[in-house]
Amino acid sequence: MKNHQRIRIRLKAFDHRLIDQSTFEIVETAKRTGAQVKGPIPLPTRKERFTILISPHVNKDARDQYEICTHKRLIDIIKPTEKTIDALMKLDLSSGVDVQISLN
Repeated sequence: MKNHQRIRIRLKAFDHRLIDQSTFEIVETAKRTGAQVKGPIPLPTRKERFTILISPHVNKDARDQYEICTHKRLIDIIKPTEKTIDALMKLDLSSGVDVQISLN
């Protein structure tokens, strides 16, 4: 691999425990194969709120509110080796975690 190459991994999940476990596995795998790691960097959590009327006809004051939080993390792997890329490809992460990988 080139020395100036970098792998940027963005993780998204609704459950913060799943995303923390996945970031730990990625960081440990990268460090074990000899790459430098920056992160995990916590990005702002996105909170979506939904208000739903309970009553079908009248009683506008009767409402329920629901909230869903999207947690995000950023990991930069600097100076990755061939071993690092192979190990990351074989890594099995939780199904509730969305992973985006970009090479710079």
